[in-house]
Amino acid sequence: MSPTRAHLQASAEALCSAFAAKADLETLLSHFSTTHQVSAVEYGLPLLAPFLGRRFTGLGGPESISTYFSLLTQYLTYEDMSFGEWVVDTEARKVCVKGRAKFTWTEGAGKGQSWDERFVYVLDFDQEGKVTDYQVWADSGAAYLARRGELADKAQEFQMSY
Repeated sequence: MSPTRAHLQASAEALCSAFAAKADLETLLSHFSTTHQVSAVEYGLPLLAPFLGRRFTGLGGPESISTYFSLLTQYLTYEDMSFGEWVVDTEARKVCVKGRAKFTWTEGAGKGQSWDERFVYVLDFDQEGKVTDYQVWADSGAAYLARRGELADKAQEFQMSY
């Protein structure tokens, strides 16, 4: 039996709330299916940031969802994360949601560079309401410029041109 709309949205909200609260890896992974193949992908060119453009599969191992979340915590921190405008498709067992947060690059030339971002998650679920596929569309350009330490200067140039 497929999960109800309320169950799918509650499952999606639980994962998003855990991520927004900077829950530990074990807590984040508890929202993913253990009975189906699982994957995570944040779309963008892989050369822009280490967590972009790669499909991370499985719960453990060097190319796993665990690695994806570890890379995020290695390179980024965030604050004021929130989610809204939930779209739930019970037939496809998918939830789409918009999010927003302030992100900060945490190492290298871009350490301390911050930007406000809006992003979209598309989450697929198994029959028990556990995530099987975690897809993210975000501002890969801002992440890239922050990584290189160029975001603040580019933002200032942009503001001065208007």
